Amino acid sequence: MRNQMKVAVAAMTLGLVALTGCSSAAGGEGGGGDSSTADGAQIAFIPKLTGVGFFEAGGEGAVAAGKDLGLDVQYLGSPEASAAKQVELINTYVGQGFDAIIVSSTTPDGLCQSLDKAREQGLVTLTWDSDVNPECRQFYISQGTPDQLGKMLVDMTLEDIGADDAAQVAFHYSSPTVTDQNQWAEEAKSIIAEDTNWEVVDTIFSENQTEQAVQQAEALINANPNLKAIIAPDANALPGTAQALENLGRTDITLVGFSTPNAMKEYIANGTLKRFALWDAQAQGALSVQIAKMLIEGKELNVGDKFEVDGFGELEVQPNSVQGYDYEADGNGIIVMPERTIFTAENIDDFDF
Repeated sequence: MRNQMKVAVAAMTLGLVALTGCSSAAGGEGGGGDSSTADGAQIAFIPKLTGVGFFEAGGEGAVAAGKDLGLDVQYLGSPEASAAKQVELINTYVGQGFDAIIVSSTTPDGLCQSLDKAREQGLVTLTWDSDVNPECRQFYISQGTPDQLGKMLVDMTLEDIGADDAAQVAFHYSSPTVTDQNQWAEEAKSIIAEDTNWEVVDTIFSENQTEQAVQQAEALINANPNLKAIIAPDANALPGTAQALENLGRTDITLVGFSTPNAMKEYIANGTLKRFALWDAQAQGALSVQIAKMLIEGKELNVGDKFEVDGFGELEVQPNSVQGYDYEADGNGIIVMPERTIFTAENIDDFDF
C-alpha cells in the first residue's frame, strides 16, 4: 500500500497544470519572476517538528514530488516545535539562496519577519498544514477550511452522542498559539454552543509531546468524571488520549480527532475509538511543491483563478476570508485540498502513512 501511495503521489505531480481564467493582475511580492523553468530549484519543506508521522508523510510527498519535477526539495525541521527554531531554519535557507520556503507554522505571527525577508529576496513563500497571518506569505495550501474541519469534528462526535444530550465534552490539542488547530476548535465550539446541549468543560494542550499528551489526557479525565467526549484535532494528542483511556480503563468516553492511520490502527482495532479523520498528508506535500514550482516559473495566481492538477482535479484560489482573515491582496490566498477521510475499522487497513 505504501508503494501504491507513492506512485499515486508521483502521478499527481507529473500532470500538466492548465491555468484557466487567470487574472492579468500582477502577482505577489515573492516568487513569480521571469524564469521560464524551475529545473533544479531548491525548496525547503519545513514541518512544525520532525519525528511525527503526519509531518514525515508530508515530507515524503514533497520530496517525491520534487524528484519527479526536477526540483531539489529538502525536508528540513527540528524535533522541537518552536517558532525560534523555525525562524532559524528559514533564515538559514534564505541565506543559502533557496528558491522557496514551504512551512507548517507553529505561530501566526512569529515567522513573519523572516518570511517577509524571504519574499523581499524573491523567494516563493507558502504555508501548509498550519498558516501564518496571510500578509506574511503568498498562499496557504490548506487541508480544509475551519468550517469544514470544525464541522467534521462535531459530526464524528454526534455519531455517539445526541445533540440534545447534556454531555460534557473537552478539547485536547497541541498549543494555544497554533493557527490551524485553534481555528478548527473554535469553529467546533461555536457549532456545539449553537446546535447542541453539550458543555465544553476544558481545553488542554500537550505541546506536541507524546508523553505529555498521555499525562494531560489522564489528568483531564480524572478531573472530569462525567466527561462524555474528548475532541483531539492533533496528531500527537489523539493517540495520547487513546492511550490514556486505555490506561484508565475508560470505555465510556467518545474520542474523535485528527491523526495518521498508522498511529491509530491499534486503537481502532481494540475499540478505544470508533472513528477519526485526516487528509492525505503525502498529497498535501506534493501539492505544495507543485504550487511552488508554478510560482517559481512565473505563473500568476489570484483569487478566483482555477487550474487543473492531475490527481486533484480542478482547484481554485480562494480568498483568505475562508479561513476567517480580513487581509486580501493580489498574488495571495488559500488553495484547499479537495478531500478529507474518516477512518474506521472498515477502511483503515487500506492506508499506510
